[in-house]
Amino acid sequence: MTDPLRDPRFFADPYPTYALLRDAAPVRKVPTGSGGHHSYLVTGYEEARQAFTDPRLSKDTARFFAGRPSQRDLHPAVSRNMLATDPPRHGRLRSLVTKAFTTGAVARLRPYIAGLVGELLAAWPEHGPVDLVESVAVPLPVTVICEMLGVPEADRALLRSWSGELFAAGEPGRIDAASHAVGDYMTELVAAKRKSPGESLLDDLVAVRDSQDRLSEDELVSIAVLLLVAGHETTTNFIGNAALALLQHPDSAARLRQDPQSLPGTLDELLRFDSPVGIATFRYSTEELTLGGTVIPAGVPVLIAPGAANRDPARFPDPDRLDLDRSATGHLAFGHGIHRCLGAPLARAEAELALGAILSRFPEARLAVPAEDLKWRHTRLMRGLTALPLLV
Repeated sequence: MTDPLRDPRFFADPYPTYALLRDAAPVRKVPTGSGGHHSYLVTGYEEARQAFTDPRLSKDTARFFAGRPSQRDLHPAVSRNMLATDPPRHGRLRSLVTKAFTTGAVARLRPYIAGLVGELLAAWPEHGPVDLVESVAVPLPVTVICEMLGVPEADRALLRSWSGELFAAGEPGRIDAASHAVGDYMTELVAAKRKSPGESLLDDLVAVRDSQDRLSEDELVSIAVLLLVAGHETTTNFIGNAALALLQHPDSAARLRQDPQSLPGTLDELLRFDSPVGIATFRYSTEELTLGGTVIPAGVPVLIAPGAANRDPARFPDPDRLDLDRSATGHLAFGHGIHRCLGAPLARAEAELALGAILSRFPEARLAVPAEDLKWRHTRLMRGLTALPLLV
């Protein structure tokens, strides 16, 4: 059996593949990569929720790969970040950054985000083509997280480029090189913050490291890298995917224009409909377990697919239909359990303000190319467009 997650048709539209795999079994063994390697893929909703919280599925990739030969050369700040840890270490690291992403903290950022959205949309032409991904979906969350971390403006384009390279599916050399570029940059930025302290989130983490010794230097750099990458990649895809969904469902877009106050309540359905995360980051079984009727042996990779779970008809009837009246609470686009995306409130605020402004300021916006000609990123982790050309 060939790897169904690397077929070019999967990247353009993964949902038929997800449905076939889920209908056959909500948890099943699938080939991954070359060399006869296999993983267990979780596509059912209930099974995915269970897997996200099962302590027998570890995120400690360093432990999994210990002693195994590898041709990869990832920077430790990328390969051993907070996402790749289990309790109690995970809780200790997460607690240091959670306060920056609470609902209250994000509420204080909303005026800044709204102003930035206005600046980005002011650069759109009055008539003619514009790429929503390049002009809004990428720069908005990149700028916000770089501002939070205290990254100098002159360096932000480079960091954005390196971050994108980290998701170059099938090109391990590019990914490894980008990991070192980002990791080395953040190491230097930490050193600069130490010499000339400021008031950013990264400055706060440096202070914790230096005065309270709650972080090792490696942990400090890895948190900085994770916040940078995770702080914008998901949101970029969220904005692009949601905008495309509304363009393809003009009645839904018109409804939101008429009642903009209802937009926040529709974000869950937009996230469910086309999840910005297709398959969550790596886990492995520390012991044999049974999930969804499938026996998973110890010591094998387990891949949880929020994109598939969010289209499971057992949880969301008629799942391939965008329905703004649907209660999509409980979707898994941001994960579930202790590893649930801590930046979810920020992502929601950025998407809400961006989509609301686009809907109100550009009511005639439409696709500049046929939907089937749109290009999608070739990564099974992220579900997102490389470009979204519009006529406004």
